Amino acid sequence: MRLKIHQDAVSKHTDIVTSVGWTSNNELYSVGDDKKIHRWSGEGEFLGVLATFEPTQPKSGAKDDTQHSTYVTDIHWFPAAPGKGQSVSDVYAVGATDGKFYICSKGGRIEKAVEAHKGALLSLRWNYEGTAISTVTDHISNIDMNDTLARSNQTKAGEDGQVKIWSRSGMLRSSLVQTGYPIYSSVWSPNNDQILLTNGRNLIIKPLQPSNKPTQATHDGLILKVDWNLVNNLIVSASEDRKYKVWDTFGRQMYSSAPHDHPITAIAWNPSGEMGKNTRCSRAELGGAEAESAYWIQWSYAMEKPASGSIFGIAWTPDGTQIACAGGSGAVTFAHLVNKRYEWKNYEVTVLDDHKIVVHDVVQGSKENLELRDRVIKASLGFGHLVVATAFQCYVYSERNWNTPVIIDLSNNGRVTCLQQCSDYFVLVDNFVGIQIYTYEARLISQPKYPGFRPEFITPQNISLSSDALAVKDHTDEKGMSPSIYIFDVASGRQIGDGAIKHSQEVLEIALNQSASAAGRQIVILDKNRDLHIARILKPQLKKLGSMVETFAWNDETDMLFAIADGKFTIWYYPNAVFVDEDIAPLTRVERDARFGVQFVVSALDRMLQEFARKKQWEQAIRLCRHVKMRELWACLAAMSLFGQDLNTAEVAYAAIEEVHKVQYVTYIRDIPTPEGRAAELALMRHQPREAESILLAANLVYRAIRMWINLFNWDRALELALKYKTHVDTVLYFREKYLRALGRAENNKRFLQYAQGVPVDWEKIKAKIAMEESTEKTRIPKPAR
Repeated sequence: MRLKIHQDAVSKHTDIVTSVGWTSNNELYSVGDDKKIHRWSGEGEFLGVLATFEPTQPKSGAKDDTQHSTYVTDIHWFPAAPGKGQSVSDVYAVGATDGKFYICSKGGRIEKAVEAHKGALLSLRWNYEGTAISTVTDHISNIDMNDTLARSNQTKAGEDGQVKIWSRSGMLRSSLVQTGYPIYSSVWSPNNDQILLTNGRNLIIKPLQPSNKPTQATHDGLILKVDWNLVNNLIVSASEDRKYKVWDTFGRQMYSSAPHDHPITAIAWNPSGEMGKNTRCSRAELGGAEAESAYWIQWSYAMEKPASGSIFGIAWTPDGTQIACAGGSGAVTFAHLVNKRYEWKNYEVTVLDDHKIVVHDVVQGSKENLELRDRVIKASLGFGHLVVATAFQCYVYSERNWNTPVIIDLSNNGRVTCLQQCSDYFVLVDNFVGIQIYTYEARLISQPKYPGFRPEFITPQNISLSSDALAVKDHTDEKGMSPSIYIFDVASGRQIGDGAIKHSQEVLEIALNQSASAAGRQIVILDKNRDLHIARILKPQLKKLGSMVETFAWNDETDMLFAIADGKFTIWYYPNAVFVDEDIAPLTRVERDARFGVQFVVSALDRMLQEFARKKQWEQAIRLCRHVKMRELWACLAAMSLFGQDLNTAEVAYAAIEEVHKVQYVTYIRDIPTPEGRAAELALMRHQPREAESILLAANLVYRAIRMWINLFNWDRALELALKYKTHVDTVLYFREKYLRALGRAENNKRFLQYAQGVPVDWEKIKAKIAMEESTEKTRIPKPAR
């Protein structure tokens, strides 16, 4: 991957460009010290001067000396509302050195001027809902900035060093911060309830609620720029100490770059979150007194060197495919992401240019060149298909025919934010229609919806598609007020079951298994603590798989799960084992050291075993395990057969891994005459006594349910069932008395003392009732042949 640079040979601005901003339909507006507001197309074509920034004279006719010395310092477009596409982004706000901010129409006319600060206004930002705007200004002391801001500071003394919050119409809501240090940059948190700002060398996260304490972090030098990622909730800061750092929302440092040659003056997260997952970001470096050719744009994957002078601002397009830079020479530099590569099996797809894709079959050695009319925004490769989204259409290519794609027309008001595939369908998310699930023949299947849907939050890390279910992380759940993950049926678009899976921690990434196995559809969740959890979507009980997990992935064709955890490459051959028998689940896992990189070849044996289990071909499964003699496969077979309720196979498998007590228990379960009784004991083996009780009571096996709670020493529940069904109260009292006598303790439970006085306990009668219960159970359903 690399950056393709585009810059006009002659700069259109005649002075320093101070800020750039993209509209929701990928048009760029730039402002500079020449007081011109320029308009650019998404391809970098200059579309003309939109307006000349000239604040009007006071109506009183008094002379305003600041009129001719007022310069624009920042520009920010009003955010497009979810589901509204780009049509509402028809206003923008600019901050100026006269301490005012101006709300302007798309045509460049000033709609409103607001007296905000006593000195130069250095940064302003709309919140993500467009309901408020924040403004910050410098302080007169500690002035240490570039030429533009230094000149701004000279125009008007008494910089007030404040952060203020304003309503959409320009009414003051609050003065959030007042400080004696420079505030050069600020940004809203993704949930709009905090402001991130610079304060000299300090980074401050200031909640809007006065009762909440701010969070602080520190650089070694003056902090010049900050950004807060909308998707992964990480913070990045750039400083005069020549480093950029990545932080979490608690102010803990996640990453620090090595010192660069010059101070870093501009920094910005990719809005799609795809780069931010690995703390990769875009940055510009200030070259000091060197020639203009020494000013760089450097990116994690690439480095380019445009002749733009010092770079004072970086802005990503809303779709995250290109950036624009504000240059000190008056140049506006555009950089497109090209040579992005996708791989699946024997295919390698490379986006060579904005309109050209190359498909390389590495086995056959053949290449296909695909030409598209519009610029490529998103692409996805997998399951024998390539899906490419442009601004107006979606192309679906098949590996059987790369020349004739199926074409889907997209909404003119929309912008594709995410693509993801599974074996039968693909999901397309845009900011106008929302979530859309299509077949590879371009037939629309469903459009799942949920309250508070924000398409700009959707990335491949927080949406997952399988052949029968769709999982979407709910970003409105920042304070635990609503479910964390919504689960939808693919065919109907309706929520499955309760429709949501809750988790106590913030969720970073989710993924559904892709194979249609007997274990059912499962979801894996990576949370903020880097703990990996798994759940069944129909029974959303989370089970922890591992800690300190960096990344993970399901196998496309089996239920194998892969992860890099605690510096080790880990494979779970049968993750469903944690729901069947947690004791042997560690035996189904393999680990290899991955600190220095590892290439680990996984055999097809587990895939064969899972296929045998799915078809209930237990004899073939046993023969396979006996042939390869792998302890991991025997453990997988034990869990698979127990899940499939084939107790004979389970007995053989447990014996092979030397789990003697499990063999004895399986033998005991097999001798239970009723299928409900066996199912209840298997539920107990999964540590689910409530499920076992429900199975027994539904089959009218009351005594077995009571005896289960007695064996588990849950005396209160056993007595509760006996009283409810008016049977075996004396049995519970007898075993309770026997238990206490063995411990040498006296009864102190008031309920048991009460019923012990009124219910006679006769062991002979109890034995007779138990024998009758067992005899009745044996004659209900014939015992299956061994």
